Amino acid sequence: MTLVTPPAPPRSPWQRLYAAVHARRRRRAARHAARLPRPVVSVGNLHWGGTGKTPVVAALAAHLRDAGRRVAILSRGYRGSAREPLLVSRGDGPLAGPEVAGDEPAELAARLPGVAIAVGRSRHAAGELALATLAPPPDLFLLDDGFSHVALARDLDLLVLPAADPFGGGRLPPGGRLREPLASSRHAHALLLTGADATPEQAAAIGAALAASGFSGAAFAAPTVAAPAHAVAGEPLAPGSPVLLVAGIANPARFLAAARAQELAIHGTLLFGDHHRYRPGDLRHLERAFAASGARHLLTTGKDLVKLQPLTRLPLALLPVAAAPEPAFWPWLADRLAALPR
Repeated sequence: MTLVTPPAPPRSPWQRLYAAVHARRRRRAARHAARLPRPVVSVGNLHWGGTGKTPVVAALAAHLRDAGRRVAILSRGYRGSAREPLLVSRGDGPLAGPEVAGDEPAELAARLPGVAIAVGRSRHAAGELALATLAPPPDLFLLDDGFSHVALARDLDLLVLPAADPFGGGRLPPGGRLREPLASSRHAHALLLTGADATPEQAAAIGAALAASGFSGAAFAAPTVAAPAHAVAGEPLAPGSPVLLVAGIANPARFLAAARAQELAIHGTLLFGDHHRYRPGDLRHLERAFAASGARHLLTTGKDLVKLQPLTRLPLALLPVAAAPEPAFWPWLADRLAALPR
């Protein structure tokens, strides 16, 4: 196993103060955490976005659904306008669009038949809504982006780390890429290493390196794999197809690399901030850029597609990305879930 050394703990007084305040907040919130009457599996990260968390949530939900579990995903609904708990999907497609539900819940609702989704600033209230309105009710909750949301008690914590930047430089805000200190990894039952080239050996090395921060869980690879790009109508894009790339995600480099790997003819790239809301001015800019590019399709991500599709008649295409956890992860997960009350 390759040895991996995490960054040394920050010496800055501000960094130490931030970490201490965060640890105190986590301890206090955990003591008063609300509990749902069904098992809760949390999927989250230490980083500020761009870790491949959403594909992991989708892979887990699909696997558990196919294993016969009645799964409901609980999400904050980030950047959505909903102020009260909202049922986004009963498992048969979106009931609310990205403007209301948030782009990631809307994307998950579109790609996960048979999986319910509820959003709310209080994930506990969203879970109660799902239990009260779904028939039959869910028997397991997936808490999306839940690692830092300790206001809701969870039975299993899965930590997603990107292989390209597993330790986030070891620094917290304002100058760092971590939302929590590496020491918070001690609360995770397992880590999942994402990225196109993530391997079980890398995951094991990262897990061993985090032992110095208190991590004692299992470590698995969950490489993110891009499927062939296809038009919204369904036809695949052949190599050499001229495309204009558009993305509003935290880590567009992976999207760009995946498009290049499929040998598409890239006629331009337009990048926006993560969770970008496309406004009329943006759409006019896209239309002008598309007309000038000579592309035949506007190729985008799943998170952007659910926002652009209702707003434009441009020929959209999707570059699907899925997480593929290593085979050893699934029996580990089944054993852990079997030990929980149903």
